[in-house]
Amino acid sequence: MNKIRVVILGATGTVGQRFVQLLDGHPWFEVAALAASDKSAGKQYRDAVSWKLDSPLPAYAASMVVTQCNPELDGRLAFSGLDASVAGDIEHSFAKAGYAVVSNSKNFRLEEDIPLVYPEINADHLALIETQKIQRGFKDGFIVTNSNCSVMAFLPAIHVLEKLVGVESMTVTTMQAISGAGYPGVASMDVLGNVIPFIKDEEQKIQTEPLKILGRLQGNRIEPSHLRISASVNRVPVQDGHLASVSVKLKNKAAIPDIIAALRSFQGVPQQLSLPLAPQRPIIVHDLPDRPQPRMDILLEKGMAVSIGRIRKCDVLDYKFTGLVHNTIRGAAGAAVLNAELLFAKDLL
Repeated sequence: MNKIRVVILGATGTVGQRFVQLLDGHPWFEVAALAASDKSAGKQYRDAVSWKLDSPLPAYAASMVVTQCNPELDGRLAFSGLDASVAGDIEHSFAKAGYAVVSNSKNFRLEEDIPLVYPEINADHLALIETQKIQRGFKDGFIVTNSNCSVMAFLPAIHVLEKLVGVESMTVTTMQAISGAGYPGVASMDVLGNVIPFIKDEEQKIQTEPLKILGRLQGNRIEPSHLRISASVNRVPVQDGHLASVSVKLKNKAAIPDIIAALRSFQGVPQQLSLPLAPQRPIIVHDLPDRPQPRMDILLEKGMAVSIGRIRKCDVLDYKFTGLVHNTIRGAAGAAVLNAELLFAKDLL
């Protein structure tokens, strides 16, 4: 088959590197261009990037010459790992030029005509693409986004509980890895041996983005979920892996064995379609009382599963649990690649 030609925007950054890694040998997508800032343009990728992943820089990318983020590049699909300070205009220009833009950036997530997709939960929201094209004057291009990385540590479990008995409200406290701040990110003297109880704009993202993802598609708009969320966030000295401690108030009663069974049996459209990057088990439930842990569990299902553990009674709400996600794979680049695979499988590319 002829593979879809792909451009990676922000290819030298933390998320961009994950795109380069995950697309190595992909059965449907072929990287045609690596694009980044003006200071990187014109250099071979091996010289432009400070490679930080624990696997070697893929051979296909090493000698590619980095380009500027130019929508005249020859491609159909653009993966964006751009910083929010520049992502908006660049992503819009690529969509206007006919690209399907699959973005990890925050800029368009809450726009009414932009799908914010966790494909196991709300694949039907891709129907917004046609509305988006009409409203924005796009001919063949469009923008699809994935959520904030820390949201993904708990959202699949909340979705399962919502389907099982309904969720009225929740609190969440996150412990977020330093890789979530990009590179060079947080200074070592600030975070080593320390916890920083603030990440700019993070609590607001956690409290708003799930409402759109869990919302119902009504015609050409999303009716947001009425779930109430209170979030607190922390940056911790962990390389990769966002951990979330969650308490939930349910609308109806549920027994813990029934909750565990529903979580373990959960599957969605990506599993039904056998998408290349789809985890066979999107939610992994741990029985041991001290799991999940970032060091032990972030790479389960190639980093694409969410781990849930410590499901127990809560003395204030109803139940509480711990969730974990690999923040740069399932929480970022992997989520975007899975969204693109869904687009391909639905003949939207």
